[in-house]
Amino acid sequence: MKSEKIILYADKKPMKGIKNPGPHQLYRNPIVKVEKRAIEELKPDEILVEMIYAGICGTDVHLVEKNFDTGYIRSSAPAEIPEEGRCIGHEGVGKVLKVGRGVQNISTGSYVTFESIIVCHFCDVCRKGHFNQCRNAKLLGLEKDGLFGTIVNVAAMLAHDITPIVKSDSDLQAMACVEPAGVAYVACQNCNIKGGDSVVVFGAGPIGLFSAMLSKSIFGAAVVYVVEPVEYRRKFVSPWCDQVFDVDEFFSNPPTYIDVVIEASGVMENVNRIFRSLNANGRAVFLARSGLPLKIDALDHMITNAITLMGSRGHLCGAFTDIISLYQQKRLPLNEIVTDVVDGTKALCDLLRNPQKILNTNCKVLARFN
Repeated sequence: MKSEKIILYADKKPMKGIKNPGPHQLYRNPIVKVEKRAIEELKPDEILVEMIYAGICGTDVHLVEKNFDTGYIRSSAPAEIPEEGRCIGHEGVGKVLKVGRGVQNISTGSYVTFESIIVCHFCDVCRKGHFNQCRNAKLLGLEKDGLFGTIVNVAAMLAHDITPIVKSDSDLQAMACVEPAGVAYVACQNCNIKGGDSVVVFGAGPIGLFSAMLSKSIFGAAVVYVVEPVEYRRKFVSPWCDQVFDVDEFFSNPPTYIDVVIEASGVMENVNRIFRSLNANGRAVFLARSGLPLKIDALDHMITNAITLMGSRGHLCGAFTDIISLYQQKRLPLNEIVTDVVDGTKALCDLLRNPQKILNTNCKVLARFN
């Protein structure tokens, strides 16, 4: 038996003069292909999954896009692309065909959705319960083969059994969106959004949209503004926020006081431009990776007002459980962010080769395998 998979290839060529190059300084000339590959022998701690839906993340897009000046990939997220290529993709839902002999929490025939961070459980950070920051973490679809395939091997520790929830195709699509919603949820927790807060979200991709949605409906923000350059996404996000702006429009007359900034666009300059509007005890949380530097001019403002800057990675430590519960209680319409579904690996590969369609005319795109 073989599986059709989306495989990413790239030339490994570190930039000169960079001591510890990130992926965006290490891998050049990305190419994606559809390949039939033999299904690997199932390890004791793995499950064999027939994929139903997989979500396309901005990280997937940045892995296959290159900087036209340098040829290097755009993604700065941790990644290892071996000579034999990497099966990418880290969001999705599928049906379990087989379980490894050491797997006890998942049964054959179950529907599952997946976390995407494989943690060690043994480092000092894990032992303190901070699994999102595991020192030995490996990322699904970036450092380990991922979910863009018809049949895939996945570490059982990543799987959540959602069988009782799945009553319809809409439920399956919703469960394919739990991972990005979990990332947004953890970010909202980290920046301690509370009733009365004024929140600005830069970027209305799936994670930015979920950040706005959660800030308002779950964490109780008084007002949520979204700033997004793409017209389609501005219109799409508008039901879930109080006001949405083009970038120039927003900065021409920004709010006087902002309590929380959620940076989900990757444009670091946005935070510097709005920084003086951050209120006393304001918080800015960074979600999007771009490899670009962050420069803050108003350091005195930061000190005087006790402003906190923080990075936020991951969706562990209970976020999946909470997101699934919120969906069950009809408080979080996960499936409503899906704007397109493409059928099969070939259509998915073609879309990854033309990513502007994802960015300019969609929010969340799913690939349907079964």
